[in-house]
Amino acid sequence: MVVLTVLMAYEYLAVATAMPVVARALHGEELYALAFSGSLAAGVVAMVGGGRWNDATGPQAPIWTGVVSFMIGLAVSGMAPSMEAFIAGRLLQGFGGGLFSVSLYVLVGRVYPSALHPKVFSLLAAAWVVPSMVGPAITGLLVDGPGWRWVFLGVPLVTAPAALLLWRGLRRVREAEDTLENATGDLADAGTRPEESGVAAGSVWRKLGWAGAAAAGAALLQYGGGLLQQDDGRQAGLGALLAAAGLAVLGVALPPLLPAGTLRAARGLPTVIALRGLAAGAFYAAEVLVPLMLNVQRGLPVWQAGLALTGSAMAWSFGSWLQGRRTWNRRVILRLGTALIGVGTALVALSLLPAVPVIVCFAAWAVSGFGIGMVYPTLSVLVLELSPPQERGANSSALQVGESVFSVVTVAVTGALLTALGRGEAAYVACFGLVVLITLAGTAIAGRYAVRGPAGPGR
Repeated sequence: MVVLTVLMAYEYLAVATAMPVVARALHGEELYALAFSGSLAAGVVAMVGGGRWNDATGPQAPIWTGVVSFMIGLAVSGMAPSMEAFIAGRLLQGFGGGLFSVSLYVLVGRVYPSALHPKVFSLLAAAWVVPSMVGPAITGLLVDGPGWRWVFLGVPLVTAPAALLLWRGLRRVREAEDTLENATGDLADAGTRPEESGVAAGSVWRKLGWAGAAAAGAALLQYGGGLLQQDDGRQAGLGALLAAAGLAVLGVALPPLLPAGTLRAARGLPTVIALRGLAAGAFYAAEVLVPLMLNVQRGLPVWQAGLALTGSAMAWSFGSWLQGRRTWNRRVILRLGTALIGVGTALVALSLLPAVPVIVCFAAWAVSGFGIGMVYPTLSVLVLELSPPQERGANSSALQVGESVFSVVTVAVTGALLTALGRGEAAYVACFGLVVLITLAGTAIAGRYAVRGPAGPGR
């Protein structure tokens, strides 16, 4: 599971590095943004459909469909003769990655005892660290050496043996599940196995319809946000219209995909979903701005500015490892971790002052990385803990859909704000300030994950 997660993380980061070369080689610069927004849209649909599929049949079929779709998508993109074919491959990659990511949550819940969930999720979170550190360098070597196509064609060569290891383990999923049931009675208490949940077909199609609408809204917002940052006034005007349309569609389509009360942070699972979106959205929005600020405002070369992201990735890994080592007070972990994202971002903003050493920015962004490393796996554990076995797939998909959409919204809003305010020091201060406000909101609601009364989790 960790190896496959590493490979999918690498591909996510590698595409961003290689896309300028790919677009020029395939003469498809006008479709550049679609390569990203299309993959995102396919992933959102796969997360929603995959959650229901997991609840209806268990994780094995969705996992294999996701892995195979991801590998086929890589092959299609790597051999694409045109930009249109390349985007078709990206759609398959996004669909496969969405299915796989949701199915992993269900698999962890069915196979591992709850005492091991923090350790497992800390490993899966840390699986993004190595790609963050070496992914861009490897991609650069491939693009400059054998060519950009091997950025995509090389990954299936490693995916195949990892998939073989997963297959050997999945053969024992039923045995492991039966052992866990006999030892703890978890599934017996629930009264049904996931594959016996009887998810109504009409409900599935309604969810998929809303998922398609939300995916379209997110794609419009992402594409429009990119146009908003253009110097061409006509393009920026079109971007504003598309972004507004995307926000409107999301406002209608997103609530049906999330647990009731998520947007008002109702107690229990809705707060977990909302906090994941706020924390991830704040972190990713600031992460986009940090290297840009270091390059434009402080004059660092691109490779040096990128080292700030490497330090943050390492701190994220350490935070995830630390929370997986023992049982911590979750309320403290969630509030402290979310607050650290905001504290680190505020200190990054101080680096705009010429008198402040650049090293302050590097240290500050590592603080934010440590904070999200604490929060991220803790919320993953809580989703399984607060979900009946027959709803783990649906709730895991809600967690990831919320994270994806919240991140797209915050990145688009901060990008538009940066452009609207002239991309100067004041613009960066405003953007980082907005991120800090989001983390304050997350810190305020963090303790609401616990349901009042005997049914709520004790810690």
